Amino acid sequence: MINSTHTPVLMAEVVSVLEPKPGYSYVDATFGAGGYSKALLEAKDCFVWGIDRDPIARSIGSEMEKNYPNRFRFLTGCFGGMRKLLADYSVFQVDGIVLDLGLSSLQIDDPRRGFSFKKDGPLDMRMGVSQVSALDIVNNMPEADLADLIFCYGEERYSRRVARAITNLRKKKPITRTLQLANIVREAVRAKTGGIDPATRTFQALRIYVNEELVELSDALTNSELLLKPGGRLAVVSFHSLEDRCVKRFLFERSGLQGKPSRHSPNLVFEGVPETFSLKRRRPIKPSIKEIRKNPRARSARLRWAERNSQLPEIG
Repeated sequence: MINSTHTPVLMAEVVSVLEPKPGYSYVDATFGAGGYSKALLEAKDCFVWGIDRDPIARSIGSEMEKNYPNRFRFLTGCFGGMRKLLADYSVFQVDGIVLDLGLSSLQIDDPRRGFSFKKDGPLDMRMGVSQVSALDIVNNMPEADLADLIFCYGEERYSRRVARAITNLRKKKPITRTLQLANIVREAVRAKTGGIDPATRTFQALRIYVNEELVELSDALTNSELLLKPGGRLAVVSFHSLEDRCVKRFLFERSGLQGKPSRHSPNLVFEGVPETFSLKRRRPIKPSIKEIRKNPRARSARLRWAERNSQLPEIG
């Protein structure tokens, strides 16, 4: 069995927000190593649906089905398609949904997956099995498009410099390894004392693009609106500003609290929509100092949540 003892970020806070109750059903739409699912199942005698496209997550999900018979079911697929996945089992409403938008430890800690800029591995970054890989993008995308991608999805101010360095090197030989790409970026972008690794934003941009993460997020948010019963709760944990702005904008607009959108926000439009959520807290919940010390990856995590009301949503 694959080791799945990883504790997800803000786990206690997510369980507290969802407030599981006996007989209620919940969706862990980004199952990963199953940490949230297990916490919900241990908290109350409820039912949990786990969803993930990662083949390794499926193995963990199968084990959890054995450990929690008649209380847990794993479904293979993308979190943006959760409504259709559940409909196949005649499930049309649930009491709570959690989305964890970060990479799971199964992905980041395995160099063979190609997500980490700290460990050498094949340049891949695919969460599933059918998408174009990061290797394809890095070696084939035109320089101008690559620069735009890194700027848009990585918020990298030196994106054109990075794209130029990549295209100059790939003319000589293919870029096939994670450390090879990371070192190219590090040479193009000077590291700041105490700052993040210069490769962080470029790797983030490629991962988001390869896995269509913002499209999945947009679909998952609207799916959640349609799936949640009145009183049901949506909890979303994000790890970078791009995702967090998307989640914040969606929840604020669906709660009638729409503000002026940032000029840097992705082009996700939710205009003229009914107020289907009640936002219980405007500011995100952040991890404690204790949690950050135990798990440094938690430092950028932000939890936003809202409760579904009885207002009917728009059905596109």
